[in-house]
Amino acid sequence: MTGAIWGSCGMDKLILVTGGSRSGKSSCAQRMAELLPAPRVFIATCQVCDAEMEERVQKHRQARARADWRTVEEPVDLAGALRNSAQARVLLVDCLTIWINNLLYAAQKNNAAPADFDIAAACREVLGACRSVEGTVIMVTGEVGMGIIPENPLARLYRDCVGTGNQLIAAAADQVILVTCGISLTLKG
Repeated sequence: MTGAIWGSCGMDKLILVTGGSRSGKSSCAQRMAELLPAPRVFIATCQVCDAEMEERVQKHRQARARADWRTVEEPVDLAGALRNSAQARVLLVDCLTIWINNLLYAAQKNNAAPADFDIAAACREVLGACRSVEGTVIMVTGEVGMGIIPENPLARLYRDCVGTGNQLIAAAADQVILVTCGISLTLKG
């Protein structure tokens, strides 16, 4: 799927911003989004589970307060959140790695055995929902494939699922940007 297909389906552009932890990818994505005309919707996939996470979420909210953002918190139904916000000019999803973690957690809570292909199907559903968006979709994700091989099966499954999801979204994206040390490098587009 190429950017030309996206343009013919209504969406202006799909951008994937990736990088390691604390690389500056979320800040980069937010700056890009704020260069585009409002209305802007921030789709947050993170679930607050402790005080430290609450503090991180508050910092992100404060960083968006000055630029006319509407925040939608949706940890699992990302496709639904995209469809429900389709009239926005800019949608920023932060982030796919946490969303995939949430999908794996929800599956385990339901005694399901999630697999790579389940995540691939969920990513295809998200890409389908992106087609209903009138403006630009920017997605943030973590690059998890550059580190050591995790020591336990669940961590390896998570790494594999994120890798699969990132590849699917990147293949469909018009632009892919890698951020490291706060510096962005365009990989595609």
